[in-house]
Amino acid sequence: MKAFRPHGRAIWLFVAGAWLSLASMVSLAAMSFDPGQRDDVAALIDELEAKGIERAWLVDAMQDAQFQQGVLDAMAGAVERRLRWDEYREIFLQQERIERGVAFIEAHREAFDRVEAEYGVPAEVVAAIIGVETSYGRYTGRHRVLDSLSTLAFHHPSRGGFFRGELLAFLEITREQEVDPGSLKGSYAGAMGYPQFIPTSYRAYAVDFDGDGKRDLWDNPVDAIGSVGNYFAKHGWQTNAPIYGEAFGPDEPPGEVAFNQTRPPYETLLGLAKYGVRPKQEDDLEDGQRVIPLALDQEDGSYRYRLGYDNFYVITRYNHSHLYAMAVTELAEAILAEREDRA
Repeated sequence: MKAFRPHGRAIWLFVAGAWLSLASMVSLAAMSFDPGQRDDVAALIDELEAKGIERAWLVDAMQDAQFQQGVLDAMAGAVERRLRWDEYREIFLQQERIERGVAFIEAHREAFDRVEAEYGVPAEVVAAIIGVETSYGRYTGRHRVLDSLSTLAFHHPSRGGFFRGELLAFLEITREQEVDPGSLKGSYAGAMGYPQFIPTSYRAYAVDFDGDGKRDLWDNPVDAIGSVGNYFAKHGWQTNAPIYGEAFGPDEPPGEVAFNQTRPPYETLLGLAKYGVRPKQEDDLEDGQRVIPLALDQEDGSYRYRLGYDNFYVITRYNHSHLYAMAVTELAEAILAEREDRA
């Protein structure tokens, strides 16, 4: 009886299939966060175990984490087309959001009174931050934070180190507060809760504002209110100081002036005056005072000029965008006006 000998094509197909199978296994292993399969995940667990977190709990958490290509895609597409000021403003300065801000303050008036007394931050500013971030807790994110941070920590091409730090902080927070890390949802970048704190900000600035023994920004609006106030205070908020002032300016922003920079006030009023940019209200202002010159573009091609003060800069520490800080400020003004109208 003749022995069976597969011809060349059959051998090639067999070998190719074996290689494809092996490649699939490698691919699946790369997308897994099981420390038994990945040295980089095991190293992260070693680091947290050295801080006193039980290894078995950490292993269970990372084995539960799932790779999410959509998170990487969202990060890659995060830089959207630049919006004009009027387009950006329209997103947040809706009457419904203003009225919800008033209702949010009324529902938690005691917490807002305390945040003003303890941190010096006006209720409407704190409410506006939460209103812009999550519409007062209505939209806090649909991505599992564990999945987002694990994916970004171990697969982001340039910011993996940053997100590894966020994943470490997230696991520490959830273990400390006895929360299942797989149960929490947030943004695709790992921002969490009413105020959308990233984990390192959560660890540094979240406060237990209602005294129940936990710092809960996911489900506790009182803790969220206090934490935003604390965040601003720690970043240098000046009590009873203005955020910005209106200004005159030329038809086109002069190229010699660096407008819209999110850094501490850097241009003097005297220096700006040389280029036709000057405050509308000059009372109590000195030529040497430093400000952040703002040129806000409109649909008709015109510009609205404003001068940001130190408190404007503090708002940009929450989100490094002059448009964001201006939207928060105008929403806060609208909420305050609505409250005064109802008083």
